[in-house]
Amino acid sequence: MKILLTGATGFLGAQVLRILVQKNYDVRALKRPNSRMDLVADVADKATWMDMDINDIALEDAFEGITHVCHCAAVVSFHPKDVRRMMQVNVEGTANLVNLALDFGVEKFVHTSSIAALGRSKDRTHLDESSKWENSPLNTQYAISKYYAEQEVWRGEAEGLNVAIINPTMVIGPGYWSENTARFFKQIYEGLKFCPTGASGFVDVRDVADFMVRLLESDINGQRYVLCAENTSYRAFFDAIAHHLNVPAPSITVAPWLAEIAWRVEWIKEVFTGATPMVTKESARSSVSRFTYGNQKSLAAFPDFRYRPLSETIAYTAQRFLADVKKA
Repeated sequence: MKILLTGATGFLGAQVLRILVQKNYDVRALKRPNSRMDLVADVADKATWMDMDINDIALEDAFEGITHVCHCAAVVSFHPKDVRRMMQVNVEGTANLVNLALDFGVEKFVHTSSIAALGRSKDRTHLDESSKWENSPLNTQYAISKYYAEQEVWRGEAEGLNVAIINPTMVIGPGYWSENTARFFKQIYEGLKFCPTGASGFVDVRDVADFMVRLLESDINGQRYVLCAENTSYRAFFDAIAHHLNVPAPSITVAPWLAEIAWRVEWIKEVFTGATPMVTKESARSSVSRFTYGNQKSLAAFPDFRYRPLSETIAYTAQRFLADVKKA
């Protein structure tokens, strides 16, 4: 296989790259010219890099000789100012990749989606691969962009492309400590006082990368997989992080009414000061929603695949965070 990996320097892409090069695959990795390389520093010299955006007109140059595609690149945001960018990258960028994969006769296309793309509604709090998208006020603009991106992948399948989609729950692991879910470790270590009342599914970034590579190597086609190690509350999640960091757990519970006040206060601060809001309307409402996710299909996909327990993932990530704190 000659593999094209998008989002190769990101939180998930870095883990996928690490597995691929350890397996001695020929990897062509895409990155933007200004991308940080910290997460792939140990394996960067084992891949062929191209400075290119998935929306670039010249993207076809990256497809020469490619047999398989791992698509991890995406924009994740809950801020209204980023909606256009999300649609450009998540939807148009995915469409661009699918079109080129068809043009170049790519053998397999594995797409990283999100549980958000399953759609959420008040009367459906447990979701799995059989869940159909529903238009609902609970769907964020990010969710909508990932749903539309999936439609481009399914279109590719209808036109003859072998595809598979993963829908990870909240992905946990070491990364840039001010970004993605890794920021929870930094915030709690620095004294975060607030904990939302919501609940969700959680999964180790290493397990997501492992599953993605397994799909790439398999003959599975036209399937999606929800990736979830455990379902739990944010309270239990935050408490476990605090325990492993040996700091006090957030003490103030953010009920829905308080979340509604919080995003409005942050919005006012942004309007008058230009400060980046700590929470937005979408992130505040998502944080107090309670959803669970099924993982039976993913566990049955490969006989020897098992999820790491969430407690192990939190302990490992906290250890890495504390090690980085000491280095600093």
